[in-house]
Amino acid sequence: MARAPRPRHITLGGRAAVALTVEEYDQLIASRRQIGGQSARVRVLAQRAKQAEQLLDDLEALITAHRAGCPGHTRPDPADRPEDGTTPKTPSEDVPGHCLCGDVESLLRAHRDTVS
Repeated sequence: MARAPRPRHITLGGRAAVALTVEEYDQLIASRRQIGGQSARVRVLAQRAKQAEQLLDDLEALITAHRAGCPGHTRPDPADRPEDGTTPKTPSEDVPGHCLCGDVESLLRAHRDTVS
């Protein structure tokens, strides 16, 4: 593994400085350009991540607000248990098309669990 060149320290006009060869200076400038491009990409990705998190927060709030009136989230009373002793189906299982808000809520919960 090659070691990074040790800079040559000089004093120029009474101030400490570092002397570079033309090749070292060109490499430094190329590295700065690469880092600048990467930095811009990181800023865009960070902005998109914040937007995605805000979307998830907004969806979560919307689902929470909607949940009270959703038939897929109302649980049957245990007294309504069928005579055969089985557990009654939740309304979301009885409603054709399932409960979308419940599915979205589960998806959000799963996403939050994997990110945390």
